[in-house]
Amino acid sequence: MDNPTIPADGPSTAAAPEGLVAATRGAAPVALAIIAAIAVVAALYLARAFFVPLLIGILASYSLRPVVEWLAARHIPRALGAALVLAAVVAGSSWAVFSLGDDAAAVIETLPEAARRMRGHVSVARAGGPSALNKIQEAASELQGAANDAAGDGKPVKPGRPGTAGRNAEPSAWLHEYMLAQSALLFNVAAQAPIVVLLAYFLLASGEHFRRKLVRLAGPTLSHKKDAVRILDEIDVQVQRYLLSTVGANVLVGLVTWGAFEALGMEHAGVWGVAAGILHFIPYLGPVLFAVASGVAGFMQMGTVVGAFAVAGASLLVAAAVGQLIMTWLQSRLAHVNAAVLFIALLFFGWLWGIWGLLLGAPLLAIAKVICDRVEVLHPVGELLGG
Repeated sequence: MDNPTIPADGPSTAAAPEGLVAATRGAAPVALAIIAAIAVVAALYLARAFFVPLLIGILASYSLRPVVEWLAARHIPRALGAALVLAAVVAGSSWAVFSLGDDAAAVIETLPEAARRMRGHVSVARAGGPSALNKIQEAASELQGAANDAAGDGKPVKPGRPGTAGRNAEPSAWLHEYMLAQSALLFNVAAQAPIVVLLAYFLLASGEHFRRKLVRLAGPTLSHKKDAVRILDEIDVQVQRYLLSTVGANVLVGLVTWGAFEALGMEHAGVWGVAAGILHFIPYLGPVLFAVASGVAGFMQMGTVVGAFAVAGASLLVAAAVGQLIMTWLQSRLAHVNAAVLFIALLFFGWLWGIWGLLLGAPLLAIAKVICDRVEVLHPVGELLGG
């Protein structure tokens, strides 16, 4: 009986299409997830004028909800309590804007003069001889010229100045366009402030309406509904505690900075205090930016390096003290967010939404960490975000 002959490449040839199909099926979900992520990021970027006010309204409602609930426990209807709380916030903000408006305008008017004086200092420093940056630029020009000569294009690049004008014009144009875009977004959000207030009001006045709808979606059994209620309660408590503590810490930073700058003799100390409180919303980067800006202002006003270091050091001391006393307590109450992940998130949201992204990035990441820690399916993501 003859044995059938099997080709040497028969089994591998037959198995190859099956392996290719399996690999294709495994890669399809990954490709779809990547495409979906790119689509979400593109939507968040293109519709930033919509999402930024929306998120501000949601975070404001979370921050003010404990006050509304306290009023509701005193037999004040939620709709009336929400209106009273938002009216108090709007009135306080309006009073602060009007009372500090003249000082803010004076600070803004000094910016061109400060820029001219800074440019004058740089010009004097350059007059003493070529700086290290000039040497590096000259070396780069020489290397580019050598590369062109080696390529034989017959267009050697002259060392030194000729190429610097175009290179210097690029950063200026980029900075100008960036400032215009951020100013447009700032005014857009400011123009939508009434919409933000109305959104916060409806969220505060609705109370348990959305919670009941989420509980209905949790599942048909009573145990699923109880688990959903417990998770929502924990998330609400942690998020409200985080937002209230963060707002309180930043208000304290602004008040203490105001007093410290008054003691140092800084002009328009109130405006600097408000700026310190706002920039303190940005972890790490905000206090450093404020220290640099206040140090430059101190040097322009006092004319001495010692005065500049005193002002910048006072701002950093206030930020560090409040960070140790309040933010450490806050992190002990909440799940700690990894510092590297937080920095990456700030870079991402800063690129996505500019200044507003820097302000909203840390609260959004903390909220995401709280949610992931309390939803079983998202525990791996919570571990990734954790410290």
